[in-house]
Amino acid sequence: MKKKVVLAYSGGLDTSCCIRWLQDKGFEVVCFSANLGSEFSPGELKKKAAQGGVAKLYVEDLRKEFAEDYILPALKANAVYESKYVLSTALGRPLIAKYLVDIAHKEKAEYVAHGCTGKGNDQVRIDTTVKILDPKLKIIAPLRVWELTSRESEIAYAKEKKIPISTTQKKIYSIDKNIWGISIEGGMMEDLRNAPDEAAYILTKSPDATPNKPEVVAIEFEKGVPVKVNGKKKAFLEIIEALNQSGARHCIGRTDLVEDRTVGIKSREVYEAPAAWILIRAHQELESVVLDKDTLNFKQIVGLRYSQLAYQGLWFSRLRKSLQAFVEMTQEKVSGVVKLQLYKGNISAVSRESGHSLYRKELATYGEEDQFDRTDAEGFISIFSLPYRER
Repeated sequence: MKKKVVLAYSGGLDTSCCIRWLQDKGFEVVCFSANLGSEFSPGELKKKAAQGGVAKLYVEDLRKEFAEDYILPALKANAVYESKYVLSTALGRPLIAKYLVDIAHKEKAEYVAHGCTGKGNDQVRIDTTVKILDPKLKIIAPLRVWELTSRESEIAYAKEKKIPISTTQKKIYSIDKNIWGISIEGGMMEDLRNAPDEAAYILTKSPDATPNKPEVVAIEFEKGVPVKVNGKKKAFLEIIEALNQSGARHCIGRTDLVEDRTVGIKSREVYEAPAAWILIRAHQELESVVLDKDTLNFKQIVGLRYSQLAYQGLWFSRLRKSLQAFVEMTQEKVSGVVKLQLYKGNISAVSRESGHSLYRKELATYGEEDQFDRTDAEGFISIFSLPYRER
């Protein structure tokens, strides 16, 4: 009887090659594909899997669960890794691994597999999540052990084995796409002297092709949750999809980052995440008026650690859950409307309104209505500077 393995299948070059490689090793391959907003349709995935001789394919539309149970908690934390990466791929991997484990249990499979590279972050994220959720499952990572050492050799392998793929020698970027963002790496961008190739971008318009008139979007939050765009109530997933379209028109959300991978190397990644950057910016602007100074400052520290945990695939760790509890407490008063202007790749705050605002014009103004007691300032400064003067 053949050993059964459940493969996390994306339909891309790596996992298409993984199917045949695992079959040649004597495994019965069951595929699982998670729709988090990927570039492949369920029909395409089923066709490709059937051509590869897959025993069974599970295709799960997880966009709603991804948005509400993974993206939203991270948004509340303003989670951005190394100031530029909104964790789009990183947030999706624990969810994929969770279903990988569930389907392995359903299929009574002893093995799970994935197409993550041997020096990337995703192998850490998926393996760690699987080990947390079910330490007894055995993990196979073909890219860590097979004889194919480059994307070029994988393309040659696919042609030899007649495996249907869409990657070509001319467009050899590794792309991961979901509703929270798109990750692009490889090819000519591996040379840090090269600017990102405009042809590599999938969602956002080139700055030269954006409208010459700004667009203003109004985003309403209730306890840290986006609930309306331009006055229209929408589900969170619908808000993400709408803002991706609006932001993409204005070239919002492109970042180019030389980042520190979990395995210790630096890599160059290019990202597109229009909705993510719009929502994070709006959320930060609202928090700036409703959170007190100490909470706001400490929350920034928490957000930094939170983003590191999410990046490393430690979503189900006790620390991430504990930090989430703190974050949720801070969102009690994060309700109101923020208007942002989108123009030529830039996001500018236009207005901030909240019934819980701590901003008081009569204290901040330099006009005639000023109610700030300036005579208190000298004593405050004397006490504030005391330890530094004594030193």
